[in-house]
Amino acid sequence: MNILVTSDGVLQLGDRRFHCALGKAGVIAAADKREGDNTTPLGTYPLRQVFYRPDRVDTPQTLLPCQALTPADGWCDAPKDPKYNQFVRHPYRASAEHLWRDDHIYDLIVILGHNDNPVVPGLGSAIFLHIAREGYAGTEGCVALAKPDLLTVLAAVSPVSQIEIKPKV
Repeated sequence: MNILVTSDGVLQLGDRRFHCALGKAGVIAAADKREGDNTTPLGTYPLRQVFYRPDRVDTPQTLLPCQALTPADGWCDAPKDPKYNQFVRHPYRASAEHLWRDDHIYDLIVILGHNDNPVVPGLGSAIFLHIAREGYAGTEGCVALAKPDLLTVLAAVSPVSQIEIKPKV
């Protein structure tokens, strides 16, 4: 099953609709996406993998590949680094986001296949589907859902599923 997200913050999965948060600065064409611009890139992306915090959530029910996070896990966001937009372990020599966080937004993370085949330095890293902050506050470019909604999505998707992010028409 594929996922549709519109720029007005609605995620559709089959006939179900969920409220979601998008980038603080809105959506932008994928070719115009830049590191740190707080936009969500428009386009269609595969769902690569799920990471989860085993001390906070059970292994999610999904057909996607799953990996338990550890406190050393990170995601490189340094455009000049050879591991840009890739999973890394802390301590890491370049800038890399910590995936093991004090808040709960990364208790469940779905890695979206944005700017990863091939990776182009500076065109955006760490575009995830993850848990929304209270009040659905804007993200740094990710798509965020309430935890129960994200678990519902995970149960319905498979390795061939894709997420399409498009403007509201």
